[in-house]
Amino acid sequence: MHAELLIHAEWILTVDPENRQLTDHAIAIADGRIQAILPYAEARRTIQAEQTVELPGHVLIPGLVNAHTHAAMSLLRGLADDLPLMTWLHEHIWPTEGRWVDASFVADGTRLAVLEMLRGGVTCYNDMYFHPEVTAQVTAEAGMRAVIGMIVVDFPTGYAASSDEYIAKGLALHERYRDHPLIRVAWAPHAPYSVSDEPLQRVATLADELGVPIHIHLHETRDEVENAVNAHGERPFARLDRLGLIGPSLASVHMTQLEDAEIARLAETGASVVHCPESNLKLASGFCPVARLLEAGVNVALGTDGAASNNDLNLLGEMRTAALLGKGVSGSASAVPATEALRMATINGARALGLDSEIGSIELGKSADLVALDLRDPHTQPLYHPVSQLVYAAGRHQVRQVWIQGQQVIRDGAPTTLHLAEVLSEAQVWGARIGE
Repeated sequence: MHAELLIHAEWILTVDPENRQLTDHAIAIADGRIQAILPYAEARRTIQAEQTVELPGHVLIPGLVNAHTHAAMSLLRGLADDLPLMTWLHEHIWPTEGRWVDASFVADGTRLAVLEMLRGGVTCYNDMYFHPEVTAQVTAEAGMRAVIGMIVVDFPTGYAASSDEYIAKGLALHERYRDHPLIRVAWAPHAPYSVSDEPLQRVATLADELGVPIHIHLHETRDEVENAVNAHGERPFARLDRLGLIGPSLASVHMTQLEDAEIARLAETGASVVHCPESNLKLASGFCPVARLLEAGVNVALGTDGAASNNDLNLLGEMRTAALLGKGVSGSASAVPATEALRMATINGARALGLDSEIGSIELGKSADLVALDLRDPHTQPLYHPVSQLVYAAGRHQVRQVWIQGQQVIRDGAPTTLHLAEVLSEAQVWGARIGE
């Protein structure tokens, strides 16, 4: 059998339905896809590879999926910390965005975020921000995979003047990228408190017609839910359900305020929840009941949120925090085990974005989106269980190799599609300009 690339790792965590952990195996890749997974001794006899990569002491995993972020907001990292959500938004973030956010801001901020994510083993992200056509272009140029949110809000911004214009621009973005190998789109109404009924209903209809996901902040804080009940006599979840948004295409982000009936409805409809543990902790937004959701059969993915409220795009860190927080909130040390945390960061994220037939696990025929981490550091030794060391001890600096569709985008820890010095220089220019 001919292969363009053969990767031999000490351990492979497949994240397939059986959660197989393979030792001394190899993966053969051709045309950007996984063609074979087999013991290395057999691979040496049967595979004629143009290139072989030897990874002793490394664990190979599916590329991580950051199921919720605002990439360009990396340029606002550390601007306004230690504040509650609404104060942070209304008094700091929104005024700063109103002054500075344009196509060049989004391009440079996205480039910084993409570089950070790739170096941390994230191969696919789900974005929500203004100027999504710029985000898509920058991401594609870097060879990264993304689902780009077609943002919708009621109020005018420098990007669009009305919900009709946001939707029209979203439709144009969908048309432009409908056949792209790396870029997909999703409708991204910001939140129930920033989008009225009529555009939400249009989004539900268009998502169904186009076959794309819906990506929305929902039940992020207690105040959000209480304000909605006081103003309209209805919880935001019930409102979205009434408007037709609760279903298998929905990726609902945060979900810190959930009743048993809402959890049951999520499970019944096949909707996904995107858990952003570190952002929720930093903004004191509340705790997503992850153990209860998983027990009910709800698909739970992981996101970092934006770097302005996290303050990093480190999905390895989110895995660890999600596993620890899940135990603390549920009162059970066996809640959200390491294997489940890894699934949340890979296949569950892919499922939330409608990409689980393409990415999220190491299986025959899937895209070769792969990440290798070197576990030979002192803090990941001795090694009894690779998945436990990955979730509870490993750091981003151990990400050494990253492939997307079989193309290497990180080699020996360094980017191959982006220029580190240029990206950092652009970020520093923006920091000086915004902070003056």
